Amino acid sequence: MRGAVFMSISMAAFVVNDTAMKLVAEHLSVFQAMFLRGIMTSLMLAAFCHYKGVLIFRVPKGDRLLVILRLIGEVGGAAFYLTALFHMPLANATAILQSLPLAVTLAGAIFLREPVGWRRYLAISAGFIGVLMIVRPGTEGFNEYSIYAVISVSFIVMRDLATRRLSVAIPTLFVTFLTSCSVMTVGAVLSAFAEWKPITVDGISLLVLAALFVMVGYQCSITAMRAGDLSFTSPFRYTILIWAIILGIIVFGEFPNIWMILGSIIIVGSGVYTFYRERYLIRKMRKEQMLKAGEALKT
Repeated sequence: MRGAVFMSISMAAFVVNDTAMKLVAEHLSVFQAMFLRGIMTSLMLAAFCHYKGVLIFRVPKGDRLLVILRLIGEVGGAAFYLTALFHMPLANATAILQSLPLAVTLAGAIFLREPVGWRRYLAISAGFIGVLMIVRPGTEGFNEYSIYAVISVSFIVMRDLATRRLSVAIPTLFVTFLTSCSVMTVGAVLSAFAEWKPITVDGISLLVLAALFVMVGYQCSITAMRAGDLSFTSPFRYTILIWAIILGIIVFGEFPNIWMILGSIIIVGSGVYTFYRERYLIRKMRKEQMLKAGEALKT
């Protein structure tokens, strides 16, 4: 239960971050926001890295390409997701992003040869149908920036697959720091080619709020994973949709339509089923290994 509470708090913190960033759209451009928030998060992460003694770390040669791919995935995901968030309802953008676990499972099967059975393929297909119900291409309710949210999922899948292949020798905090610096750098470069809006006190205040809550979100997420059983705590990540709908209504007056609600239910259901199926197969494999080991000891 402690893990579930921390996971729910983490998701609430991430939605507050997204809400603050969406409000920033009234004051700053997308790339300005990426750049300025990147400065704040990079400084905070630098302090943590210095405290942990991993501010300077030599990445092993075999991991350098993976680190680069991870950085590209993070930067692309941030740029496309923020662009979508600035131009579409908060709950819709959040719901599309929840298809990420399904996309990672599919990409793992295609690129990493990870075994995926027909049940999970059906769940993945259902989840993507849920995404289409939210995006609704070709209809009057279609928002072209929904495609940006879908593209952001593709980049984040690249990030997650690269992260899976990284060796355990690389400190997680150092990789996070590199990621933040990359987002900041790309935001700085791209903002030079975009309209530079005057920096206001309100804009900076919202960015500070976003930076603080995104750090709280990451910390609570890590605590949740370490405090509780993974099979119990992970489904609570979908509480992010509840927070997104609530804040979308209160802050922006965005009421979800029936297609968004139905699509979200399908995505959540598919994601929870896929997760439990993966955990079941892992437990089954471990049980078989233990039985084999026991038989080997008897002989």
